Amino acid sequence: MRKTVLTTTLLFGSLVLLGGCASRGDVEALRSEIAGVRATAQAADEKATRALAAAEEAKADAAAAREEAAAASEKADRIFRAGLRK
Repeated sequence: MRKTVLTTTLLFGSLVLLGGCASRGDVEALRSEIAGVRATAQAADEKATRALAAAEEAKADAAAAREEAAAASEKADRIFRAGLRK
């Protein structure tokens, strides 16, 4: 969404400049700046995608650890109760 808003704003700005007395050099500079912003946005999107994947992997690892801990706790509880019966 942020990328869309930024792109829309830049495109609107370029139209305003084109409507005014923008020179060819101004238009080319604006296009270059837009390309830079797009590259930055794409890099940020890729980093966010990698971070999401890492977070999902960490969530899965945490769930597995929780299950192992629950099983270990249950086993310890059974051993403790068996010791009380003796």
